[in-house]
Amino acid sequence: MPLYEEIEIEDMTYDPETLMYSYPCPCGDKFKISLEDLWDGEDIADCQSCTLYISVIYEEEDLPPLPDNSDDEASAKEATSAVGNSAKRIMESVEKLSLSDKNQ
Repeated sequence: MPLYEEIEIEDMTYDPETLMYSYPCPCGDKFKISLEDLWDGEDIADCQSCTLYISVIYEEEDLPPLPDNSDDEASAKEATSAVGNSAKRIMESVEKLSLSDKNQ
């Protein structure tokens, strides 16, 4: 996995509903890392559409607090979103392959 860049957390976008930080990836998707991962000391945000990743520079005292129920709700929301996005990408790939096979 190639490191794309080191990014200050202040340059990332925070979504308080999903408890996720994101940053635009050059492939058109986004690098993402959860607030929980940051609190756990993780500093690598990956892009699910390509092989790039970024290193997030932050201090724990600058992070928003974790809600009491964040472990269950945020993980469930992110997992549901990730599965849905993966399924959508797989279906799009299958459709493209089917169309290219028909055109040959």
